[in-house]
Amino acid sequence: MKNRILNYLLENKGNGKKLLAVLIDPDSVSDEQQLADTCKMCNEGNADLILVGGSLITNGFFEQCVSLIKSHTKIPVLLFPGSVMQISKDADAILFLSLISGRNADLLIGKHVLSAPTLKQSNLEILPTGYMLIDGGNITSVSYISNTVPIPADKSAIAATTAMAGEMLGLKIIYMDAGSGAQFPIPAKLINAVRKNVSAPIFVGGGIRTPEAAKAACDAGADIVVVGNAIEKDPSLIAKLVAAIN
Repeated sequence: MKNRILNYLLENKGNGKKLLAVLIDPDSVSDEQQLADTCKMCNEGNADLILVGGSLITNGFFEQCVSLIKSHTKIPVLLFPGSVMQISKDADAILFLSLISGRNADLLIGKHVLSAPTLKQSNLEILPTGYMLIDGGNITSVSYISNTVPIPADKSAIAATTAMAGEMLGLKIIYMDAGSGAQFPIPAKLINAVRKNVSAPIFVGGGIRTPEAAKAACDAGADIVVVGNAIEKDPSLIAKLVAAIN
C-alpha cells in the first residue's frame, strides 16, 4: 500500500499514541544470535518500529542484518542511512534524510541524487525526512562524519524555524537527533518549540537511556522516541520504555 508507513505515523500521531523505535546499528551486532535475541525482545516488548543504520557500517553486515531482522519480526523496518551504501530492498521504508540543520550540500541533496535511481527502482516507501542534529554535550559520530555543527541545545528558536523551513519545503517527517552516545538528551523546551511550529510527526533520539527520559521527550511533543545504545546494553528495557510513553 502506498504511503503505508507514513499513514501509520500520521494515524498514531492523530490518536495521541506515542511510538518506540529501536535503532539497530549493524556495526554493534556481534552475531546472528544477538540480533535474533534483540528482535525477540522487540516483539515481546511491543516495540513499534525498528530502524537500521549507522554512521559507518564497517563490517559488511548491513543487508544481511536487515534480512535477518525481517525474518525474526513483523515490526516495520525503516532504513536510517548513514550513506548511499545503506540501502536494502528487504526493508519496508527508508528515512530519506536531508540534514537541514547543517550546511553540508552533500547531505542536503548531493547524496540523494546518487541514491535516487536505486530507490526509484526499489519497492521501498520513501519518507522525506528533515534531519536535525542537536548538541548532546559531546562530539558524536554523526556530527564528525557529517562535518556539521549541531544546533545548540539552548537555541529553541533556531530548531523551531529550521523545522518549519523543512516542513515548508515538503519534508514529511522531522527527526531531531542528539547522536549516538550523546551525553544528555534533547531538552524538553527545544522539543516543545518544534512541536508548536510543525504538524509533521517528530522523531527524537540520542541520549535517551531511561523510561523517564523517553516519557519526558513524548510529553514535550515527540511522536516517536528512538533508543539504540541503551537497548544494546539491556534489551529488556524495551518493554519499560513502551510502558512509560503510553
